[in-house]
Amino acid sequence: MHFAFPGFQVLEDISFDVKKGELCALFGPNGSGKTTLLKCVAQLLKYQKGDVYVDEDKINKKSAAELARIISYVPQEHKPPFPYQVKEVVLMGRTPHLGRFFGPSRKDIAVAVRAMDLIGIRYLANRSYTELSGGQRQLVLIARALAQETKVLLLDEPTSNLDFQNQIKIWRIIKKATRNGISALTCTHDPNHVLWFCDRVIVLKDNGIIATGPPDKVLTEETLNEIYDDMCSVKSLDGMKMITPRRADDSAGDESLTPVQANIA
Repeated sequence: MHFAFPGFQVLEDISFDVKKGELCALFGPNGSGKTTLLKCVAQLLKYQKGDVYVDEDKINKKSAAELARIISYVPQEHKPPFPYQVKEVVLMGRTPHLGRFFGPSRKDIAVAVRAMDLIGIRYLANRSYTELSGGQRQLVLIARALAQETKVLLLDEPTSNLDFQNQIKIWRIIKKATRNGISALTCTHDPNHVLWFCDRVIVLKDNGIIATGPPDKVLTEETLNEIYDDMCSVKSLDGMKMITPRRADDSAGDESLTPVQANIA
């Protein structure tokens, strides 16, 4: 796959696959093309060269309605034009399954309620979506995507606005969804989330893929320091791998600190 904005190449010679029931992360520094690649897979951006297949079925030319039955997409941020109730937003995930002249069935409502229960947001059902915090809106969008019941789940920084408890909870829910046969592709900036939850990682830098494979094999100090300029260490805590900032020596730390004075009137 190739994608470029006018005068600026973003993705070049991108090729990868995500297996059924696999949780795969797109990982890399800011500007490496993670979100752009995710949007290309979702057919939200028109790439200049390449094809996207789901179960050997090329989806490039499918209609929006057809795509919505195959792929669900959770953006980083979503600002709705109308103050829908949370239960209405989640129920929108059932739209691809509705008949042309009929409203949601009992099954559709049950699926939406089950998605809210799974995410733990049923208590928000009657709240206005526009009145929620950014983190709460993110939970609603994930519930809507799960209610959509697609083969492929695409998530752009799904836990970026969430507290630590909800971050871990959502990653566990995504992992559980893949065990039920969904293929999930997600962008993330947190290497520990990749290590702890993902089956595979695709590392992007300089318009292309520089490494791919199981996270514990790919996210080595060598790869991480290529991305982050020698800032990371890989440690083991109670048998669990963890990526931490590299500690600077005391003298280097002292010399690198410059006093800053701020005057606030």
